[in-house]
Amino acid sequence: MTPIDWIIVTLYILSMVGLSLYLGARQKEQSDYYLAGNKLGAWSIAGSMIATQCSAISLIGAPAFIAIKEGGGLKWLQYELAVPLAAIGILYLVGVYKKAGTVTIFSTVENRLGTPARKTLSLLFLSGRGLATGVALYAMSVVVSVCLGISITNSIILVGGLSMLYTSIGGIEADIYSDIIQLIILWLSALACAVILFNLIESPGEALTSFDTQRLTTIEFSGFGLSEGDSYTFWPMLIGGFFLYLAYYGCDQSQAQRLLSARDMATAQKAILLNGCLRFPLVLTYCAFGLLLGLFYQESSWLQERMVGQNPDFIAPYFIIEYMPTGLRGLIVAGILAAAMSSLDSNINSMSAALENDFLKDRKINLPGFSTPLKRARILTVGFGILCCILALLFSDSQATVLVLVNAVSSAFNGPILACFVFVLFARRPSSPKASVAALLAGIAANGALWLGAPQVSWLWWNLVGFVVSFVLLLALSNSNATAREEIERPPLKPVFVLLAVGLIIFCSIIGIEAVL
Repeated sequence: MTPIDWIIVTLYILSMVGLSLYLGARQKEQSDYYLAGNKLGAWSIAGSMIATQCSAISLIGAPAFIAIKEGGGLKWLQYELAVPLAAIGILYLVGVYKKAGTVTIFSTVENRLGTPARKTLSLLFLSGRGLATGVALYAMSVVVSVCLGISITNSIILVGGLSMLYTSIGGIEADIYSDIIQLIILWLSALACAVILFNLIESPGEALTSFDTQRLTTIEFSGFGLSEGDSYTFWPMLIGGFFLYLAYYGCDQSQAQRLLSARDMATAQKAILLNGCLRFPLVLTYCAFGLLLGLFYQESSWLQERMVGQNPDFIAPYFIIEYMPTGLRGLIVAGILAAAMSSLDSNINSMSAALENDFLKDRKINLPGFSTPLKRARILTVGFGILCCILALLFSDSQATVLVLVNAVSSAFNGPILACFVFVLFARRPSSPKASVAALLAGIAANGALWLGAPQVSWLWWNLVGFVVSFVLLLALSNSNATAREEIERPPLKPVFVLLAVGLIIFCSIIGIEAVL
């Protein structure tokens, strides 16, 4: 890193903190902090959703998975087929959330599943999202450690400290606006890396010929994700991915809170549609970066030497620091640092909202800083930031790529949580509180049994298995007398058809990419 690079990084961080201070100064109520006064537009929400899901985890994890991760390659593109299909399901869920008008989505299940189920769901979100955020923070810190020449431990402390400074002030509105900025920076960074890599490769055609052909496979039908080595085949990635994305975008407070911040139902539905349409071009850019990085890795003895004994996630940071030109390198690192803060702040903001509204609301807490609801929200956010830093330190010795690790952690909880919301949405019979909690925990236990007893089964199937176990038990243990359920607000048909068309376009594109390569 040259002085010019450091100036760019410093100015970028200061501008993001300044934005947070400006927006934070306008907040008067806790609802401003958590829901931005319910005034956000569709494009802002969609951009923030894409940025949080992709961010620096993709800039690090996707190239590593495609370029050198054992068992990896372009087959990761299959995962994107599930996104537009899951978005159709989310159009139904958001109708329930917006109609309820709550801060957290877990309040919507209370009438049919009981207060214990609401609190259990919220607690599971806090646990699962906390673990996933720890992984994400570790991912960001990988880059910082390479840039600064410091240990990952010190890097986590540095990034976490900056993130908490930014997070505790700006609330969800600052999160969303900074997400949009970092999305643009990271997308342009991935494009710049791809262009420079293409020019560095002596003969792209010959390099592609000598590249591992298994990594060029975009759709893999040879297995079902039930044995070692076929975790990333078509069916587990499509079906498991569908349940994962439906649960993540629809039943995860960190994403749904953005939809709750929309000014009205139509705005929230439009945001879901935009997210379903715009994710794939971004993922294609990351994958192009990963493929070219894999081709260049074959030729670069310097890069090969650096990667001996290293976690695959280090390959992208090493390339950025060594081969990107001055100025552009600083902008990319600045964007990744902004993504670190952005991903962390949105997650710990939502965890703060869950703890406050599902456990602490209306309770008087005689502690310094808890005198007003807004101050309490900020204190809770800082507390979750510290917790995520500790979790990131625990993940720092892992050899699994972050792209896989962050999704695997979430998959243990996704299916059972989704089952509860689907039951509330469609079932006519309420469930007793004890039965609801038992069904929820049984789904998680089933995933735990798969993890411990059948590790060869792809973690992608956990999303389906957990859903089926919990949903079947909810039906079996529900009360025998049917009751009238609230009318479901059906989404317009136009976005449904558009999302189906997007899914078809993605499928044809993936087939075409393999044919060309």
